[in-house]
Amino acid sequence: MIFGVRLKNFLLLNKRYKILINYIAGPLLFLLLAWSIYTKLKDQYTFSQIKEIVGNAFSNNHQHLIIYVLLLMCANWSIEAFKWKILMQRVQPVSFFRACKAVLSGLSFSLFIPNGVGDYIGRTLYMREGNRLRSVPLNVIGSISQLIVTLTTGVIGLFYLKANILHIEGLNIYWLNGLLYAVIAALIVFLLLFFKISWFTVWFEKIPFIQRHRIFVQSLEQFDIQQLTHILMLSVLRYAVFIIQYFIVFRLFNVNIPIIQAAFAVSVLFLLLAVVPAVPSIAELGVRSEVSRQLFGLFSANAAGIVFSAAFIWIINLIIPALAGTIFITGIKLFKKQ
Repeated sequence: MIFGVRLKNFLLLNKRYKILINYIAGPLLFLLLAWSIYTKLKDQYTFSQIKEIVGNAFSNNHQHLIIYVLLLMCANWSIEAFKWKILMQRVQPVSFFRACKAVLSGLSFSLFIPNGVGDYIGRTLYMREGNRLRSVPLNVIGSISQLIVTLTTGVIGLFYLKANILHIEGLNIYWLNGLLYAVIAALIVFLLLFFKISWFTVWFEKIPFIQRHRIFVQSLEQFDIQQLTHILMLSVLRYAVFIIQYFIVFRLFNVNIPIIQAAFAVSVLFLLLAVVPAVPSIAELGVRSEVSRQLFGLFSANAAGIVFSAAFIWIINLIIPALAGTIFITGIKLFKKQ
């Protein structure tokens, strides 16, 4: 009885916390970041100059670049759907089209539910009722594979920044070293967890609580190195698509950064977005824009182009697919008629 009351109180507090974050803190953070970006751009550009930058990006001369970015967006989420399809085969056969619907629906949910929870919810709805909880650990494996790629390339990017921009005023070498060591330590942990997942699963199953629900994690026992490497390579391919997208969008908004520097800077951007605590989606655009402005501003003076590039990538890769996902959500049957 006492436990039930405590659980109820916890859920009520958790609900209030989510309301506070999503509907109060989120909009305030977005407005704060948007105002900060606006004031900085206002000091460097006139309204007519900003209008000219946007107009040039969407002129007839650049239509082919926009088409390339859209095609890469399709490739990006197709790779993710294929990866999810392979993972789900362990609990339930899934067609590629159904996997695409699941991935896009997960994006739609993630716009409203932070911390990646919404993504898992949207995807599991496309599994049969008895397999939904069993699919969650497999979703986690897919997320870890992408995180490993992000951390690995991020570490390389941080080493590059450390070696080439230490002369910039205000850069704290101790802070940069601390971040490097923390990321390397996290990378080692995730690599061990990923490639030894079957061993960890068997060990965790010895815990009484998990042992009673071992059916939900049994699918993790069957992974071998070859299968995990296949999943990791798909994550690498998806990451390469992201990098190419940024090269094209930078060209679209006339952000002139050498390819090597751009690649390292984008890898650090993805790393920072991965380690920064999750924020509501309404604030995500502001966070991406501000981090991009600070980071890519080390290599280019085109602050407006950098901000518009970050916003355009966000719309193409997240908002448009999420809107497509809402179409599929309407056709989901949560529970079968008994």
